[in-house]
Amino acid sequence: MIAVQINSFGGYEKLTINNNATKPTLAANQVLVEVYAASLNPVDKGIAAGYLKDMVHLPATLGGDFSGVVVQVGEGVSDFKIGGRVYGQAIVLNGGSGSLAQFVAANAGNTALQPNHISFTEAASLPLAGVSALQALEEHIKLKAGQKILIHGAAGGIGSLAVQIAKSLGGYVAATASSKDKDYVKGLGADLVIDFRSEKFEEMLKDYDAVLDLVSGETTNKSLKVLKQGGIIVSLLAPADPELAKKLNVTAIGQLTNTNTQYLIRLAELVSTGKVKTQIDKVFPLNQTLEALKHLGEGHPRGKVVIKIKN
Repeated sequence: MIAVQINSFGGYEKLTINNNATKPTLAANQVLVEVYAASLNPVDKGIAAGYLKDMVHLPATLGGDFSGVVVQVGEGVSDFKIGGRVYGQAIVLNGGSGSLAQFVAANAGNTALQPNHISFTEAASLPLAGVSALQALEEHIKLKAGQKILIHGAAGGIGSLAVQIAKSLGGYVAATASSKDKDYVKGLGADLVIDFRSEKFEEMLKDYDAVLDLVSGETTNKSLKVLKQGGIIVSLLAPADPELAKKLNVTAIGQLTNTNTQYLIRLAELVSTGKVKTQIDKVFPLNQTLEALKHLGEGHPRGKVVIKIKN
């Protein structure tokens, strides 16, 4: 089979297109999926760079998000049948075989039936970004109708879904984005969009119930000041200063996303009912994965970058 792999660490420039990669073999509680599409995430670049080399055995197939058709089920799997259209996460870090390939072995616990009425390309854009937003908003923040939330990085892969999910929960959404992305984020449903380069959100907002931080750096601790006492900030990159959070009487959580079946089912429900729409910036063929990774890092994509593997 064809797969995008790394044989040594040092950056995504090291990746190769292996036309004779070995098809994955199934462990118990896994499914073998013929991959129709996959999407890229920043962690894919991190794996290639070697930041997680203690957890990765070479050669390694890159990619995690996938959509496709089940062609084999492993021992102990009862929820999926051959021919089922599924989506999920199969990154090597969670025991998957990597999704930038014609076939992927995925844990049944990180897989679900894909949303109705959307394409494989659209489904592949959802797993990690969508579950990251859902877990933050529903599990940690527990956002309720009428509450105010600030979402940083609202034009990106996670942010573009988080804005929509927060609005579906009835929240008032303020968001930060670049000036060129303000109309885009407004179109996602944000009530207020702040240009992070020319406007100071920390001086414009106060008494917010929650912040979803997808940016990190100085933005994180500045965000604590917009929260009311008892508020909460969830960060997906680097957590806020715990001492400062304690001083301001707010809760600071650093989230590690768990792309489990339960959240994938919930995400599919939101998409199938039209409350959340997929946001795809650009689609590349498998043999242009290097160009796609460059675009992910340098092109400031709106929404997700997707790799189409089978028509």
